Amino acid sequence: MQVREFHQSDCEALVAILKANLQYGDAESDGPDAMRRVRECPAAVFLVAEDGGVPVGFVRGVYDGSKALIHIVSVRPDLQRRGIGTALVRAAAQRFRERGATSLAVTVPGDHLSFWKRLSFRLTTRIMVAHSIEAVTGEQDT
Repeated sequence: MQVREFHQSDCEALVAILKANLQYGDAESDGPDAMRRVRECPAAVFLVAEDGGVPVGFVRGVYDGSKALIHIVSVRPDLQRRGIGTALVRAAAQRFRERGATSLAVTVPGDHLSFWKRLSFRLTTRIMVAHSIEAVTGEQDT
């Protein structure tokens, strides 16, 4: 298994992984076009774990010049608990560290706390999320 940068050809496999893990929200924020936008974002880290030339997991996060934040880690369900997620998080943390980050946070679904605790994360606060930027800006269609 190797961890490498995201390639556009990974989109189909990564969407399948998200769907298998019930992490696929919608095409606009999780689909191939969103993945391509993330790849082009200079603040983003988007890494893929590959085994035998096939994507088996990925991690996405951002660094704002001070702090880093991992938004998602997803590994094929049949390959979980084999160190792939840990390798992805460590590789992302190293990339963030190289950019100058001194802290790393993660948005965590409640059922995965033990994974993050094993990697020295600790629960501090909960993050509130607006799943529609239009709702926040007041530009929502009625």
